[in-house]
Amino acid sequence: MPYSHPQPIEKHNAFKQVRFLVPGALVLAASAGFINSIALGFFHTPVSHMTGAVSHSGMDTASLQWPDAFASLTIVFGFVLGAALNGIIVGAWKLIPGRCYGVAMIVEGCLLGVATFLFVYKQRLALPAVAMACGLQNAMSSSYCGLMIRTTHVTGMMTDIGVMIGHWIRHRQIEGWKLRFLMMVVTAFGVGCWLGQIADVRFGPAVLALPAAGFIIAGTALALAYHHGLVDLLQSGNPTPPPTGSFPKH
Repeated sequence: MPYSHPQPIEKHNAFKQVRFLVPGALVLAASAGFINSIALGFFHTPVSHMTGAVSHSGMDTASLQWPDAFASLTIVFGFVLGAALNGIIVGAWKLIPGRCYGVAMIVEGCLLGVATFLFVYKQRLALPAVAMACGLQNAMSSSYCGLMIRTTHVTGMMTDIGVMIGHWIRHRQIEGWKLRFLMMVVTAFGVGCWLGQIADVRFGPAVLALPAAGFIIAGTALALAYHHGLVDLLQSGNPTPPPTGSFPKH
């Protein structure tokens, strides 16, 4: 489990150590909300988290709605397959920025591109494709500084927010930066859902091509930046790019 490999953090300087995560986490969460709302407009089962898909598969099976039950099961299978694919591509047990994340984003963009094509032609095979993209994205993040970062659903984060509020009521002391971070990610997901619904009503499921292209472009830029050592160069000021290679083993 990601929590079994926590990364150290200095409590007095906590937010400065995680602030680089904020823009990426917000964009990923908003993208997931956008994608999920478009999928819900096509088939009334969420693809960015599996609680609804598993529930619908059981309900549809009980009511003998076999095509819908099968579609829900393909969503579950696609999500798991996407998470497994991320494990192959990234292979890190904790969040270590690197070019493999760029490759994962490119793959996610390609999956969303395929899903866009299938959605336009009203093919249910779009559902496992977009669920696979969400599973891959959700598995990109891991435990960092005691946070379980999940960008395609908000159940766990809402639980953490509630627990932290309870701790504050009882102890009058919490790590405020964690609460702010979680609330921002939840808000970003909701904004993404709102924008996705508006775009779907106006332009149809073809609008899914926007996050598809965005992930491909951002992933390519990230992979190239790490490949040429540009990110480390900007962070450290070292004129010599570091050698490329795989993530360290843990």
